[in-house]
Amino acid sequence: MTADRPAARREGPGRPRDPHADDAIMRAALDLLVERGVERTSIEQVAKRAGVAKVTVYRRWRTKEDLLAQAVEGLREDLPTVTAHREPDEALPDVIARLLPRWGELLSAPRFRALSARVLAAGADHPRLLEVYRTHYVLPRRERARAIMVRAQAEGHLAADADVDLLIDMMEGAVIQRLLLTPGPLDPAETARYLRAVLVQAGFALPPPGAGGG
Repeated sequence: MTADRPAARREGPGRPRDPHADDAIMRAALDLLVERGVERTSIEQVAKRAGVAKVTVYRRWRTKEDLLAQAVEGLREDLPTVTAHREPDEALPDVIARLLPRWGELLSAPRFRALSARVLAAGADHPRLLEVYRTHYVLPRRERARAIMVRAQAEGHLAADADVDLLIDMMEGAVIQRLLLTPGPLDPAETARYLRAVLVQAGFALPPPGAGGG
């Protein structure tokens, strides 16, 4: 369940933004964050890696933290969301089961794991980055996840008396543990099975593995 990437900030009048420059800046920001971490990544370095002027970056993002937060969130756009991929009249458990393999594939990708670790590690020395990321991306995404779980309760796929907010905390914690504390590479199929087990443990009534494309 992901947030759509918001438009990059643009200050004042001027020429229309070049989408190719936006993409180059995003790629450069992600590459540098993975290679060097937050401390050793700067707007100047991003601009140089992207092949654009420093002012081009500053026109779009006010701070390094704004840029890095949006760049990291951009990776999540490849994670298919329940609301965007639910077919008419498709039961919620069926769409979740259908999306599990894709979620497992993307979450187990080394680049995704590395960037997740960088963002969480920034909390101690770069709380501004974590604050920006949480405010603009994590909290809106959480609200959408909450709405889906409330709908699951209404449709009888989740216990009506379940504490939805606590379940979200538990599931987020389980995913973070899997992504960041499991040594070595992650197998996509095993990650999908793990996600299924977490959802079932949380109380979701999912179809058996292999049923409905899951």
